[in-house]
Amino acid sequence: MNYSMLKEARELAGWSKEGEALSIYHELSKREDRRGNKGKRYTFALLLTCVLLAKMAGETTLQAIAEWIGLRSCWLQDVWPETRAAFPCAATYSTVLRTVDPAQVNQVLMDVLTRGRAEKRMPEDHIHVVLDGKTLRGTLHHQAEDQSPLHHMTLYEAKTGIVLKETMVAEKANELTHMTAFLTPVLLQGRIISADALYTQRSFCQEVLAAGADYLLVAKHNQPTLYEDLSLFFHDPPRDCLDWRTASSSTKGHGRLEPRVLWASTELTDFLARDWYGVHQVFCLRRRVEHALKCTQEIVYGITSLSPTKAAPSRLLALNREHWAIENRLHYRRDGALAEDACQVRKGSAPHILAVLNSFVLALFDFCKVSNVKQQMRCLDAHPFQAVRLLFKSREEN
Repeated sequence: MNYSMLKEARELAGWSKEGEALSIYHELSKREDRRGNKGKRYTFALLLTCVLLAKMAGETTLQAIAEWIGLRSCWLQDVWPETRAAFPCAATYSTVLRTVDPAQVNQVLMDVLTRGRAEKRMPEDHIHVVLDGKTLRGTLHHQAEDQSPLHHMTLYEAKTGIVLKETMVAEKANELTHMTAFLTPVLLQGRIISADALYTQRSFCQEVLAAGADYLLVAKHNQPTLYEDLSLFFHDPPRDCLDWRTASSSTKGHGRLEPRVLWASTELTDFLARDWYGVHQVFCLRRRVEHALKCTQEIVYGITSLSPTKAAPSRLLALNREHWAIENRLHYRRDGALAEDACQVRKGSAPHILAVLNSFVLALFDFCKVSNVKQQMRCLDAHPFQAVRLLFKSREEN
């Protein structure tokens, strides 16, 4: 590469000593590498950044990642500081990723995005968090002890896409045994947390309020008494009901119309307070999906510690919609855009760290206001300097 091409490449990549000092690559470089020096040819920072670069360009397997990086090794050596003459092969990625601490990497990556969001001074984007899990289906149906099935628990900011905390458990039923680690004041102080029916437990409500947060939970048949009480109340409300508030919304797209109606009340607060600590409102949400030739409907009941002054029915309706961000914008895109369930990496912490990197790529795209992930990946594949710039430029340029 001649001087003019090198200069142009560095300008396109936005590389500079000052920018590199605040880059994602530099943040990863500061993490402790516990591997022995013998046989260590590549740093964690280089390996993880290579994976991120290739994933941002649409590559989903370690073999494809190694090939994508290798085909671009010439100009990467010129625009990337501290690189060797050769880049890792697929086996190297697989071996090293088994030894990485996923929790530490997630903390480093998400802290970069959190600081970037903080500089934009939009605190309301961090209020609503969602707790849910996702099974890594590529880890299922293997007999070896070091290839056990994995289920990924995530505490996710609904509006920013930032993963505040994550961990792996053996199966979905084990989520409840790990939930206490997610319900701490450091993570939840001043926030609203929503979760699916699995977490509609008395202990969950107590832990959330003790952490200085509010909860919004749905009631299903795993809590039959609560479900029956709410169903009876909203199906046949008492004639002397003094508090009955309603909100509605509707969206249209993809060949369907989706009207939603939510009813909220405080009439059951005293009745439920004996068992459900801190409950202030109950609600009933009706979701309809109207296609040209058919119509489906779902009724959902729930409870919340948010008082009517903190959350009117319209706010509760919005929070219920935001809750689905973890499914639509995280879990679905990890499978659809990043082919996570098709990934056959199973040993050690490798599947865990790949799940963390997948979540970060999507959070980074959300930070950059990318609306179509697949389209953006094709763009970065055609113009890889832009991907390099996203990972190397300073926060001030974001």
